[in-house]
Amino acid sequence: MGSVQQRIIVVALIAAFVLLYLLQPILMPFLTGMLLAYMGDPFADWLEERGLTRRISVVLVFLSLSFMFVLFLLFLIPLLGKQLSLIQEFIPVAVHWLKSTAMPLLEQYTGVEENAFELDAIQKAITGHLSQAGSLAGAIIKEVGQSGMALIGAVINIGLIPVVTFYLLLDWDRLKLKVLSLFPRRYQAKTEALALECDEVLGSFIKGQLLVMLCLSVIYATGLWLVGLKLALLVGLVAGLASIVPYLGAIIGIGAGLLAGWFQFGDWLPLVWIALVFGVGQLLESFALTPLLVGDKIGLHPVTVIFAIMAGGQLAGFVGVLIALPVAAVVMVLLRHLHDYYKDNDEPNTAYLSGRPESDESMDTDQ
Repeated sequence: MGSVQQRIIVVALIAAFVLLYLLQPILMPFLTGMLLAYMGDPFADWLEERGLTRRISVVLVFLSLSFMFVLFLLFLIPLLGKQLSLIQEFIPVAVHWLKSTAMPLLEQYTGVEENAFELDAIQKAITGHLSQAGSLAGAIIKEVGQSGMALIGAVINIGLIPVVTFYLLLDWDRLKLKVLSLFPRRYQAKTEALALECDEVLGSFIKGQLLVMLCLSVIYATGLWLVGLKLALLVGLVAGLASIVPYLGAIIGIGAGLLAGWFQFGDWLPLVWIALVFGVGQLLESFALTPLLVGDKIGLHPVTVIFAIMAGGQLAGFVGVLIALPVAAVVMVLLRHLHDYYKDNDEPNTAYLSGRPESDESMDTDQ
């Protein structure tokens, strides 16, 4: 690669990063649409292989995504609102248990007084936040009066998501070829190989892990509902979403489930059933869901996942959270190839590796 090409690539990369930083406020609908198009493209390709045109395939996939989103809004959000109201009922019971049982034991063994925790103030703060969360419509109406332009901008951004998704999904294959053609011809084969490897990692993680999270949410929520837990939907959904990091969902879910079960039932037997639900979920995830839906080519360590999400949120807010895992997967692939390139171009000292220093060879030659 010539020096002029290298300078052009460096300038283009710097300009791209600067533009991404400056355009953060308007990137959300485009990145969300890109993610949805990336997830829907395999289904559109599958329909094309069965004789449908690209446009009809995209319309069917787009309608399916829209139906699932509308179903989510109509079914889950009202149920989650009821779950939040149930938490408000549990808070006085939990505070009473802390005052009557837990705090005397803590004061007896550690000497910490009950007043040090200000439980009444904590109860009022939590109840106030839950009340605000439960009256979402009122908060939106209030926001309309205070900052109408900001709300209009948010509505426009949300409305752009389906438009961007549709057109990206329609031209996804052509866009990939156009992006590939931007690279010098001598590097297009290597670039395509790297892109396919990145796609394999991203496909295994994003598409597969999202399906695993969805299945675990259904398993946990259904199992806890059969046990009789009132907060089954909320605990199951949180545990399923937290399963983006291996074992984190089970840890959070079983902790929240046992806590909610103790305050609801006040008996040990339901707690055993709750623990059994999460045990069955972990067995299904380890031996069925992850091998079938994700495979063994993720390549992202759980600590890397946590760091990537937190770093993305810190650097670019919600946009950073959206692109954190795809960027981490691509960077991991590139670093692995860079490391292989570094090792392949390393020229080891053959004399040293053979166990005979060069000085000894020179001495033998002189003799």
